[in-house]
Amino acid sequence: MKEIVAAVPGAVIEALEFAGQVTVTVDRERIVEIGRACKEKLGYAFLVDLTAVDWQDRPEGRFDVVYWMHRHADSVRLRLKLKVGVDAEVPSVTGVWKVADWMEREVFDMFGVYFAGHPNLERILTWEGFSGHPLRKDFPLEGIDTGAAVYPDVFPPGGGPVAGGEGE
Repeated sequence: MKEIVAAVPGAVIEALEFAGQVTVTVDRERIVEIGRACKEKLGYAFLVDLTAVDWQDRPEGRFDVVYWMHRHADSVRLRLKLKVGVDAEVPSVTGVWKVADWMEREVFDMFGVYFAGHPNLERILTWEGFSGHPLRKDFPLEGIDTGAAVYPDVFPPGGGPVAGGEGE
């Protein structure tokens, strides 16, 4: 924890250690600077994962955007966390870790978190025009009628293969 405080003064909002894992909540606006310092100064060269958590009713920001980093020299992992509101933008870290490209696209697609400066921010698991973000807690459990057909020339809009016949 002390190493990141020293590497990026004033960027740490909160830090805690639990079960040998360190989680550091940092300033959203400074995530690129913090990521670069973690990679270049502290040796966390590998971004293991980038994901989000939906805290639907939390007043200080609905989402946590979470960055898991690994340092190969001593096999230490570090977790960075940002609190993000529904309409807030998170600066893209694709310039720090190229692997963040598809990870940020997935968070955008599944949660609706926008990454400013991303080179190609578009849906990756659903299709353009898909209504909603499936991993948000307010997304209906039963899903939605997307209007998509598996075979548009065979099945009507919103239809798909069903037991017992084609499109019936």
